[in-house]
Amino acid sequence: MKHKTFFWFFLPTGLAMLLFIAFPIVSVVIQSMYTPHDAVLITVENCGPFGCKQATTIDQEATASLRAAEPLGKFVGTEIFTDRGHLAFGEIGAAWRGSETMGVFFSSIYNLPFYRAMTFTLTFTFISVPLLIILGFIIALAVNSLNRHLKGVVIFFSLLPMIVAPLVGSLVLYWMVDSRGVLGTFIQYLANDPDLSMKASTPLTWVMIIVYGIWHSAPFAFVVFYAGLQTLPQDQMEAAQIDGASRWEQVRYVVIPHIMPLVTFVALIQLMDKFRVFEEIIGFNAEAHATSLSWMILNDLSGETQLLSSAAATSVMTLVGVAILLSPVLVRTWRDFQEKT
Repeated sequence: MKHKTFFWFFLPTGLAMLLFIAFPIVSVVIQSMYTPHDAVLITVENCGPFGCKQATTIDQEATASLRAAEPLGKFVGTEIFTDRGHLAFGEIGAAWRGSETMGVFFSSIYNLPFYRAMTFTLTFTFISVPLLIILGFIIALAVNSLNRHLKGVVIFFSLLPMIVAPLVGSLVLYWMVDSRGVLGTFIQYLANDPDLSMKASTPLTWVMIIVYGIWHSAPFAFVVFYAGLQTLPQDQMEAAQIDGASRWEQVRYVVIPHIMPLVTFVALIQLMDKFRVFEEIIGFNAEAHATSLSWMILNDLSGETQLLSSAAATSVMTLVGVAILLSPVLVRTWRDFQEKT
């Protein structure tokens, strides 16, 4: 393709990326370094028949002038990133000096909002992504071996979790695991504990959200892997069968290497998606037991006092976290590409 042709072909996509991706990211980074101006206070002395009293009021005119002169707010640099609501360097140093054991230190760190959210976010991501890839691959293998008359029906039901909106699906499971729901009653029966409640237990809440995350995203992995299986070279499979390879050996040495690029693709997509876990927490009403970086952003933007700078700082840290998670996969993909070329 000629350079001029490629330029005009890529121009609409490039402009859209600048408008909807690059500019918003730059805007968020800038906003994370500014805080709203403090109100200008003045002390007024009011005198009456019984003496004079001093009262502090807000100088509306001076405050408005200050905000008009500097609409972005007061520049604070990286101060928001290190405050108690985020990296909390000061609190970590104090906890390190005051903790007698590592357990007490980590307990103190976990109580900080950012690290509590990061703990759940990473746990959810690192457990759900590998399991949904494995589950999707197993479903793809099973469906691929079915009779062609049954494949359509099985594929339809396998895609249902992905069709259901995340918030709706999480609400349905939330009602099912209620103490009066089907799953909640069954779990109480298995545990022989009529007072057991998954909603009141932090570990059980985490398990419930992770299970839902796997259930909801496994169909995506299944569709990708099933499409990859349709391109599997049959001559390699026949050669493996002639050589006496078992079913497991065929999958290990023929199927998995063939779809490995698709595994990388699914891992990239799901790492980005799971690191931004949000709907599951809202749907399960699990804010008391599990929070994420995306939930922190919503929390900062809610209420009468919108903490735009804090939300922007959390957004920047979310982008950095996604980049760090994706970097090993991208580096490995680049190395494989270099070896092939």
